[in-house]
Order: sequence, then C-alpha cells, then structure tokens
Amino acid sequence: MFVDKVFSAGYDGIEINLPPSETSFTKELLKLVEQVRTNNPDFLFITQQLTAPGSSSVDAYISTMKKRLSELSAFQPTCINSQTGADYYSFDDNCRVIEAALTISSQTGVRILHETHRGRFSFHAPSLLPYLQQFPELELVADFSHFCTVSESLLQEQEAVIQQIIPHVSHIHARVGHQQGAQVNDPFAPEWKEHFSVFELWWQQILVHQQQKGSTGFSITPEFGPAPYMPSLPFTQQPLGNQWEINRKMMHHLKQVFN
Repeated sequence: MFVDKVFSAGYDGIEINLPPSETSFTKELLKLVEQVRTNNPDFLFITQQLTAPGSSSVDAYISTMKKRLSELSAFQPTCINSQTGADYYSFDDNCRVIEAALTISSQTGVRILHETHRGRFSFHAPSLLPYLQQFPELELVADFSHFCTVSESLLQEQEAVIQQIIPHVSHIHARVGHQQGAQVNDPFAPEWKEHFSVFELWWQQILVHQQQKGSTGFSITPEFGPAPYMPSLPFTQQPLGNQWEINRKMMHHLKQVFN
C-alpha cells in the first residue's frame, strides 16, 4: 500500500492530488490516513488543488475552484497546496480568485497555500510581488524551478525579488529545475551541482527565516515528478531517472543537511 511504502521509506507524511472523493482509491486512502493520524497526530497530509482555468470564464473558474477547495477542506488536511488563477488573467481577476480562496480558508479553518507555478498568477517572481503587496497574509509553496524556467536563468539578477518572496513561503517543493525546464533528470548528477547548490541555498534561507520567526517545524516535499516533468528517451519514453529513488534520496539528503 502507498502509505506503508511512504512510512518504510522514512517520510513524515504525504502530499497528493486526490481524484474525486467518490472513487474507491480516495475513500480507501482517506480511511487509512485517518487511522495513521490517530496513532501519529504529526503525520502530514497535504492535498493539492489543481483546477485548470481552461477556456472558462473567471466566474466559472472561481466556482469550480471553490467547490474543489471545499471538498478538500472537508478531509481536514494539514494544508492545501493550490495552483491558483492563471497567468493570462488580469491582476484584478486573479485577485478575485485569491480572495475566493482566502474566504474558503477562513470559513473552513484549513490553510490554503499557493504554489509558485507556471501558468498561474504566481508564474514569475517579479510579477508576484504586487499580489503579495495586495495580500500580505498570502502563504506560498515555493517551487522556484518554475521561476527559473520562465526567466531562463538561475535568477541571479532577481535575488532582491526572491528575498521579498521568502517571508511568504510556508512549504517547499524540493525540485531542482534549470533554465529550460522545471526538472533536471537527476539533481545528484555532477553536471547539476551548481543548480542544486543554488536551490539548496534558497531552501536554507527559507528555513532560517522560519526559524527566526519562531517556527518549530516546517514541511518540504521532494517533488520530482513523472513524464513530462521527468525527461525521457524518444520513441520508448523511458525515463532518464528513477522518480521514486530520486525523491527518496532527496528526502534523506534534506533531513541530513537541515536537521
């Protein structure tokens, strides 16, 4: 079973994009998570909200997103990681989307964090700052690999911007990206040493800020995904790296470095 495999590998929780609640998988997983949390209240259960804007109107998108956030909130997760809004929505429309999410969070008591992600309101580091000024209470999930891809750089010229974003980060996606993609094939390969060091420094700065705020714990998800995030061979589509092993190795590495 998935949760048993997670435990045996040394993880302290799961982050998952759940299918609709009526599916047998979701029902079985939620039951198992409830059992695990009864015995281990510190077990982290983070759900994901990935509503795609598509061609729907902003009003229709907000309605669909609110329904999904309400459904996920009912599962009493540790928090919800939301990929929110759209990069092609206006600032005002994305603000309406964010306000709707904040309202759901206030009503349910479940924290809703917004991932820095391509295609969403948070797709680009400097463009994110006006939203943080508008909503100083906004909590983020830091996946800075998307910033690197959008800007085609390791953000050397945007360090001051990153320092303004860091205080809003409440969860990390420990993915290493590069200038042309959101995920390297294996972050532990020597050719990615420079990239890994840059990301690890960002993660360390986030943790130091949290420590200075008095936080006693912080969550990080090693988030190396399958294809198309994982580079693959042509024709056969064989992945160039082992997703499970990379995430497991990253988890143990971060525990060793940051503990």
